[in-house]
Amino acid sequence: MNNATLAPQSIDAQINALENQKTGNMMNDLEIEDQILDLKLQAGLAKRPDHSQFECFGCGS
Repeated sequence: MNNATLAPQSIDAQINALENQKTGNMMNDLEIEDQILDLKLQAGLAKRPDHSQFECFGCGS
């Protein structure tokens, strides 16, 4: 699915739906958190650090 063409309201709805799927178990929720981060990056709600050599280490995901 190409989320780049989705309206911000649609991205917000997808983020809310994913938030509701979380179980509270960090290990089970990692994939959901990754999907939420991807949507937030597409919507401009999150930004990866420009100076990080290690992408995941730098942003904390």
